[in-house]
Amino acid sequence: MAATTHTVTNQAPPLAGYDVYAGDRALIENVERHLGDAPPGLLAEVRAELSELGRAAGSAQVQEWARQADENPPRLRTHDRYGNRIDEVEFHPAWHRLLGHAVGAGLTDAWTRPAGHLRRAAGFFVWSQAEAGHGCPVSMTHAAVPALRAEPELAAEWEPRLTSHVYEEGLRPAGLKAGALLGMAMTEKQGGSDVRANTTAARPLGGPGEYELTGHKWFCSAPMSDGFLVLAQAAAGTGRDGLTCFLVPRVLPDGTRNAFAIQRLKDKLGNRSNASAEVEFDGTWARRVGEEGRGVRTVIEMVAATRLDCVLGSAALMRQALTQAVHHAEHRSAFGAPLIEQPLMQNVLADLALESEAATTLALRLAAACDADTDRERAFLRIAVPVAKYWVTKRCTPMVAEALECLGGNGYVEESGLPRLLRESPLNSIWEGAGNVQALDVLRVLRREPQALDAFLREIGQASGADHRLDAAVRGLLTELADLTGIEARARRLAERMALVLQASLLVRWAPPEVADAFCAGRLGGDRGAAFGTLPHTLDLGAVVERARITG
Repeated sequence: MAATTHTVTNQAPPLAGYDVYAGDRALIENVERHLGDAPPGLLAEVRAELSELGRAAGSAQVQEWARQADENPPRLRTHDRYGNRIDEVEFHPAWHRLLGHAVGAGLTDAWTRPAGHLRRAAGFFVWSQAEAGHGCPVSMTHAAVPALRAEPELAAEWEPRLTSHVYEEGLRPAGLKAGALLGMAMTEKQGGSDVRANTTAARPLGGPGEYELTGHKWFCSAPMSDGFLVLAQAAAGTGRDGLTCFLVPRVLPDGTRNAFAIQRLKDKLGNRSNASAEVEFDGTWARRVGEEGRGVRTVIEMVAATRLDCVLGSAALMRQALTQAVHHAEHRSAFGAPLIEQPLMQNVLADLALESEAATTLALRLAAACDADTDRERAFLRIAVPVAKYWVTKRCTPMVAEALECLGGNGYVEESGLPRLLRESPLNSIWEGAGNVQALDVLRVLRREPQALDAFLREIGQASGADHRLDAAVRGLLTELADLTGIEARARRLAERMALVLQASLLVRWAPPEVADAFCAGRLGGDRGAAFGTLPHTLDLGAVVERARITG
């Protein structure tokens, strides 16, 4: 029936059919900067694959898949119709389509390709803007590779499957699949991030490297995966020196199901399309990864990789929230003028844009360091990853909430997509160690690895003299580092200052002057309020907003 009461006007059109990659100036500049010395053929190849991902991520079809995956969360089937235990998790077909596209785009294949970490990080950033939940198994599969390399025989068997560009759903022996996914089951009820408190016991069997596990895991991510990295106490299962890493396949080579009882799926705030489970092991067959008692050392590179993905995932959420806010402000008028032209809204959008570009630039710098693989870059990563993980993931939730408010009541409605982003936004701050864990890890690195601090100071030193506010902030940071009084209670403050100085140094070196100036004024100069949209009015806020607009 035709509407007779009113016509619909002054509403933003749907944001669909755009290129998420080509429309992001900051992302393009960062990718091309870090690939500046790459052969022309490689640069063209990376541009093509990121543009394909960008067009897909911004398409109406993929946006519909994201909605379907979020609105139809996974379901646990513990038994078949005859009462046999099967422990399977069913997902909506849209989730499999999203996951299949991610794997097909090489988002689990950073370790075998030229510039693999940078191109994979940029792709993960682009594709996560479509839907974040399926990124969990993508991230863990990617991150498992360095852990498996502690056991060369296992790596030779599993790495080709994990880095494959073929996604095959369903539980079968991994050796019969063209590609496989790996999940993780590390934490337990009594310990959480303190994995040395784990009580799951591993008893040696007759075969070399074979064990039987007994115990539980409180959080098992992506329980539909083909295998899992698990931490358990080797031998007697008592004492803290026996913590060891194991690979647990879901299906054994002979086709029988491994003992892997899924007790229930977590009912989570966000990340609804992805399954997180509580599982129990009772005579579960496993293969040791690395040496007995060296489990934490075995998984340390894996943890660094997933923490970097937390930074990337949060940066992606921030960029998508900003994109939605700017798009709305471009097409919505109030009080006689488009929102995007009104000074106060410009201030809010510019502030959000600064936060987004700083997160993107830092995340891509870390990915490029992974590719460089030099002693100095490795030392830099050991301190910069927990610094970035602490700060960027912390900034995600308030930024997404502010972007939602830019849409007014429309943003609070599920159809806008902003509520899904807001529910997702706290996750990366919690996953792979919450804020306190990251801040304390920064202290640990400072105490044990002086070369890491040296690498950090060399990095920020490259911007020395370019901005007086940055120089003053660096001096203040050095003063704080020199005073160890109450250092543990100040760990968050220290991590925040280090993150802001690092972000500012990168923007001063690489971003347009108006962006670097506004960031230093608002984040280091002290001339702003506590909320977004309180930048000094004398800055070139219009230019900052213009840079954040979708291009291409």
